[in-house]
Amino acid sequence: MAFAFTNGIRLCYQRHGRGEMVLLIMGSGAGGSAWTLYQTPALVQAGFQAVTFDSRGIPPSDTPPGRYSLADMVADTRGLIEALGAGPCRLIGVSMGALIAQELAITAPHLVRSAVLMATKGRSDATRSAYSKAFQALADSDVKLPADYAAVVTALVMLSPATLDDDAAASLWLESFRRADRQQTAAVAQEWADLIDDRREALRGVTAPCRVIAFADDLVTPPHLGAEVADAIPDCDLVRIASAGHFGYLERPDEVNAAILDFLQRTG
Repeated sequence: MAFAFTNGIRLCYQRHGRGEMVLLIMGSGAGGSAWTLYQTPALVQAGFQAVTFDSRGIPPSDTPPGRYSLADMVADTRGLIEALGAGPCRLIGVSMGALIAQELAITAPHLVRSAVLMATKGRSDATRSAYSKAFQALADSDVKLPADYAAVVTALVMLSPATLDDDAAASLWLESFRRADRQQTAAVAQEWADLIDDRREALRGVTAPCRVIAFADDLVTPPHLGAEVADAIPDCDLVRIASAGHFGYLERPDEVNAAILDFLQRTG
């Protein structure tokens, strides 16, 4: 575990293994340790050095007051890459992390060698815009949802029917969500780190090779929005993972890791 100073804040990062560096960028509300369940071991075994980090709002990284914009998160990540002297490097991002990776590929192409974009989008449709606004309103309110209620809602939104219908798996997930109790962390400020504009036209200028990984049962960033990103980026393909929700990288790690490694080795 180490710290880098970037964009006026301190970010905590961790290196796993040795070899060519791959920077993993987590989605909102979660720390970099989420990658260490499945993705970093697979990368290390394949000969890469996986670097994970806790974004602003996730201790022990700094948690400055106020709302965090996507531009804030992009600037933080750009600064981390520069502080590590790692550019151009390979990026893997999920959800908010994929949006960050996309923006880096658009605005700082010299820092991006290639990118895997999981659970991503180039725009927010009516339903996803309403979803973001609802969570922002909740974060702005004094309402504290009961942990049991929040856990069930999170499970229904983030997981696939295949997981929800498996009693043993669902029980483990529900308990994990109860313990996480996301509203008690500073990470609620990340609710504003989302797309404001339609970025599909800007994505047409991305020069780095990319792969979009879409999860078939994802309600937050559904496959049709991921497919739009793959269509917009000139050198980009699309892999669709069945029986996986927004947390597909945790629900179907073998399939996800295979898609990641195939892309990294193909673009080596």
